[in-house]
Amino acid sequence: MTYAAITGWGKCLPPAILTNQDLSAILDTSDEWIVSRTGIRERRISHVSLTDLAEVAARRALAAAGMEGGALDLVVFGTCSHDDQVPNTASGLQARLGAVGAAAYDINTACTSFLYGLSTATALIRTGVVRNALVVGAEVISPFMDWSNRDVAVLFGDGAAAVVLQASEREEGLLAEKLGCYGDAREILRVDGMGCTYANRGVPYGITRWQFEGQEIFRRAVAGMSSACEEALARCGLTAAAIDLLVPHQANLRIIDAVARRAHVPAERVYVNIERYGNMSAATVAVALCEALEEGRVRPGALLLLPGFGGGLTWCAHLVRWGERVQPLGVSDAALPPCERTALQLIRDCRDRKGTAPGRDPRDPWERRSAIV
Repeated sequence: MTYAAITGWGKCLPPAILTNQDLSAILDTSDEWIVSRTGIRERRISHVSLTDLAEVAARRALAAAGMEGGALDLVVFGTCSHDDQVPNTASGLQARLGAVGAAAYDINTACTSFLYGLSTATALIRTGVVRNALVVGAEVISPFMDWSNRDVAVLFGDGAAAVVLQASEREEGLLAEKLGCYGDAREILRVDGMGCTYANRGVPYGITRWQFEGQEIFRRAVAGMSSACEEALARCGLTAAAIDLLVPHQANLRIIDAVARRAHVPAERVYVNIERYGNMSAATVAVALCEALEEGRVRPGALLLLPGFGGGLTWCAHLVRWGERVQPLGVSDAALPPCERTALQLIRDCRDRKGTAPGRDPRDPWERRSAIV
């Protein structure tokens, strides 16, 4: 049987750090309020494009695998904050990496996009369609954020990470997964303004209003991820006792704690980095996986459980057997250009651009809401 081993990994975080104290300068909030409700202390704000972030992460992942971009058969780009939708963002990354002729597609299941991408790429390797793949999880959420809404503005950040998959005869890589979606609840986590429905009604792209029903999202996220963990383990005839490390989607510390309890995984076997980055949507699990490796939390042959949820409401859990190598074969010199502005200046610039967008009434960008719904 053919498996899809993870042989390379890399991340890219923009250097500009937006702290809770920074947010208190533009919102009615405080460090104590944010930390007590979310566990988040800071997040990153990108000064470059989504593809710029993804390229650096991808080059680092390729170096870790000892591969060149030209050897890739497939590029899967998981995101909901595309640089382009036509042509897709994956094709732009493919061109930058020199992956000539490689298949390339985007996948958007919001925060679960990297994990859903891991499933599709693994399936194509298992069936012999391709022999290797690059799977990216990357987001630049900040330009789409409603920076006047503290309920969501405190939660999200920008970032990217990638993994390289290669065909293997050894039992490693993705062993089992459970994918699902609460489509009936899709309205409880929605970004109005990201899509043709809104552009066709006179709302400029990027002028957004976020629908975010926190309590119901919490309930659905915990239920979905917990049941997915149970089913993924059951498919391999395993229990939580076999899990060496739980690497969950980092959306809210309370959600992480609840899922770990329901999955019967003790806190010392749960990886958490939400305090540093907040919710990076599709990048979150991928970045956490990279950092767990960097910190020595993943040993050779470790069994990892990766649960996630996202807008839709999509949910999933992936059971991954790590290989023997936990150190990169090589290191890339790819890096972002310097950032000359602070994170607070970046989001103020973003907010100012939205305020002068063509067709926008700065008093109420959603005054035509009734026509859209």
